[in-house]
Parts: sequence; structure tokens; C-alpha cells
Amino acid sequence: MASMYHDGQRELQDEFDTRRLADKMEEKIVRDFLSPKQIAFIESSDMFFLATADEEGRPTCSYRGGDPGFIRATDDRNLALPNYDGDGMYVSWGNTLKNPNVGLLFIDFMKGWRLRIQGTAALSRDDSSMANYPGAQFMIHIKVREVYPNCPRYIHKYQLVERSVYVPRAGCAVPIPDWKKQPDVRQVLPANDPARDTSNA
Repeated sequence: MASMYHDGQRELQDEFDTRRLADKMEEKIVRDFLSPKQIAFIESSDMFFLATADEEGRPTCSYRGGDPGFIRATDDRNLALPNYDGDGMYVSWGNTLKNPNVGLLFIDFMKGWRLRIQGTAALSRDDSSMANYPGAQFMIHIKVREVYPNCPRYIHKYQLVERSVYVPRAGCAVPIPDWKKQPDVRQVLPANDPARDTSNA
């Protein structure tokens, strides 16, 4: 692979005399494929952080959560995950329609593991794998460009208290979030949104 570093990163590496270290890290830990251990980590995760940018390069960062296994590796260079109902803004995945470059950050807050993935995203609206994800609106496929672990020393330890009741699950009714019950919001919800039915309030 060509070097992952651009001039801005090199400028700071040179300022702080870390160019040699950065090159060694790239050589030792950066790959363009996922190892079996990394795949197992990803597929056991119930959340990750997603970075996208629009066509002008303006970034945004979001949280993505689900049950463990909601994001899966289809092979060692590709990931797939569903998009669930949200606030209707589609800021992150809408960005990828204009700029497909994405960054994913996975953290195990108890073990102190951190995994970064850079790649490109593509939306699939007619995808057979959607049947495996109740409530999925569409699927996202991410092609891995770079994957590498990060130094864990500043990761604070947190424990899971409970998983969100709003994650769609087979055979379970998903509660309507309170913000969708507000009258001014309810009247502009999509026609098929269950929250439009006042009997669900």
C-alpha cells in the first residue's frame, strides 16, 4: 500500500520528531484487510462511532448501536450493517451518497481495545441480507481501505448497564420514542411511521 499519511500529518510528525515512529506503526499495524481477531471483535460489538464528511469536506461524527452482530464482515475486506429508523435527517449516510469515505471506531471499554477502520461506504436498498435485520431501512456495505488498532492507554473503563429497548428485534414491539409523540413532530412524520397513530401515544 502507498503511505496513508498526507502532508499535514507529516508536518506534525516532523515537528514532534515522530516520523520514524509513524512509519514503523504503519509498517507494523496498518493493513488493508481484517484479521480473524478483528472480525470477532467487530461482530461482538454492540456499538461504534462513525465519521463521514459531505462533498465539501465538512465532517460529522455519529454513534451507531444495535445488538451484538449488527455489523458483520462479509469477508476480510468488507463489512455490512443495517440502518434503522432515526430522526429522519440522514446526515451520516446521506453524506456517503456524496462522499463515500468513512471512518469507523470500535472500542471495548472494559478490555481497552480500540480499532480504527477507514474505507468507502455504499448503500443497498434492495438487499437480501435485510431479512436478517428486523426494522432495517437499507443496508450499508463498507469496503475496508485501512484497518489498525490504536494505543489503549487513555481509554476509560465503562460497563454496560443495559442495551437500548429501541433496537429492532424479531418478535418484539419497538416502543415509540417520546420525541416522536410531540404534536408538532407527529404531524410531519413519514406516512408509514407508527407514531402517527395517536393510539400508540
